[in-house]
Amino acid sequence: MSAPITLSAEFRKIVESRMDQFLRGVAETFNAIIEKQNITPEDLTTELESLQDTFNVVFQKWSLEILYTIMLRDTIGFGEVKKILGVNSRTLSDKLKMLQTHGYINRNVTAGPPLRVEYSLTSKGKDTVLLAMPLLYYSFR
Repeated sequence: MSAPITLSAEFRKIVESRMDQFLRGVAETFNAIIEKQNITPEDLTTELESLQDTFNVVFQKWSLEILYTIMLRDTIGFGEVKKILGVNSRTLSDKLKMLQTHGYINRNVTAGPPLRVEYSLTSKGKDTVLLAMPLLYYSFR
């Protein structure tokens, strides 16, 4: 039986402090770019359109939850993800395939009886979780 995934109060305080620093840094960088590069609304629209596929994958229901769960466990089997998130098998299978296709997770199959499938994050998946943490945290504040 797996233990619930929780953040200790001390860890949460550290994460909050670092996220605040991160968000200030992003805001300062964004403002500096806007001021120096004379970016037009059309330029911003083009840039956002180029990110549309990423937004569609990452912000689908269950995507961030799955990525976050895998990050906290490093490697994790299908059944454990299903149990932790309470998602049905079909939905989980579809989401895991989509995340693998888009390069967010690795799928490792160990032959045996029984056959074991484990998932881990790619660098892209880890970076996505780390960048999404402020969104996840601040949406629950």
